[in-house]
Amino acid sequence: MTVTISRRGVLTLLAGAGATALAGCQPARSRASAVTVPDPLLVRVDEGLGLLRGPDRRTIPRAVAAADGAWVFATAPEGPDTACWRIDTATGHTSAKTLLPGRWVPQAVSADGTGVALTTTGVTVNGGRPPGREVTAVLVADAGGVHHRLDLRGNVVPEAFTADRTGLFVLEWLPATAPDRYRVRVVDLATGTPGPLSTRDKTPVPPGAEEEMRGDGRQAVLAPDRTILYTLYTHQPGHQHTRDLVSGRPGNAHAFVHTLNLRERWAYCVDLPHPFGEAAAAGHAMAISPDGGRLLVADVSSGTVADIATDELTVRRTVPQARGTGAAHAAAGTDRLFLAAGTTVRALHLTRLTGAVDWQVREPVTGLVTSRDGSRLYVGQRDAVSWHDPATGRELGRVPVPGLVGVHGLAGSA
Repeated sequence: MTVTISRRGVLTLLAGAGATALAGCQPARSRASAVTVPDPLLVRVDEGLGLLRGPDRRTIPRAVAAADGAWVFATAPEGPDTACWRIDTATGHTSAKTLLPGRWVPQAVSADGTGVALTTTGVTVNGGRPPGREVTAVLVADAGGVHHRLDLRGNVVPEAFTADRTGLFVLEWLPATAPDRYRVRVVDLATGTPGPLSTRDKTPVPPGAEEEMRGDGRQAVLAPDRTILYTLYTHQPGHQHTRDLVSGRPGNAHAFVHTLNLRERWAYCVDLPHPFGEAAAAGHAMAISPDGGRLLVADVSSGTVADIATDELTVRRTVPQARGTGAAHAAAGTDRLFLAAGTTVRALHLTRLTGAVDWQVREPVTGLVTSRDGSRLYVGQRDAVSWHDPATGRELGRVPVPGLVGVHGLAGSA
């Protein structure tokens, strides 16, 4: 299964012939549908998240999901304050509500699903450039209440927690009041002190050698063991990695995979060869193999797939494919890599990256997710989710989801 972390409002999910509407601060409301989805799914709709479980359709207000889809933290206004609660997506059960003082929007959930970072604005790590500000308020909480209230100097957006939940990775936008670039930093939650990451050999990054990025964070995926976050960046002409800044070598990476170790707090960038990053960011997609050993990056515009060995953090090879047009999506099953662009879905042998079998779906694809047993491929389309035989592409079922933006991933833990 490949889970996509978005970069990293009130949510509305329309399902079947009717609509499920959010009312006040209710944790969620559900509606039964005649169609049963074989696996619980988290989906993205026009304004947020939705949970599909069997015949039930559930809305979740102002929500953010853990990377593996097992937990969702949701909020809703309650008087001048904010109610916050956690949802177990496998069962649909919700925790008791915690009252947070003031208005807060959830931004990032810890990899184990126990903690959430919130800010006062809704700009997420993949939500574009934030408005200028000199100080950013961040609240760290869990189902039991508030643990940290931080007023961080600068313009920051939470991205992920460290594995031990003592630190918070953030994007720091520069300059703070008129941002045009950003860098990844880690904030010590006990002191509220931000600092640079370490290099891959676990030495602190020297002053002046922190990477600053201007490109597009296209997609993020979490390793199956929840310790590494991989983020695909495109459009980085002239970009210099930390290793370039330290060595004095020129840099000119148009696309790379930013590798963030959540346990050891180091970062390393895997450069992608030409022509990655030359075409539109939307034409790129990434998936990780179920064992976590390989990261597959596709550029459908050029028809190229890069095969990255995650133990070495190197591109082992690139394999040519037929070109496609439109937004790219990828998912890796136990023995196949699935790529999609437009209305075409392609299945490749996961190891050889050959033996392509293409099939057509009804509407442009908005997301791909494989079932845990490998017997179904879920395809997000315009206003619907369908599921298919991964060997033949035959449609096995379909459920209408008006306003569907994409398929976030499987709900519930692996």
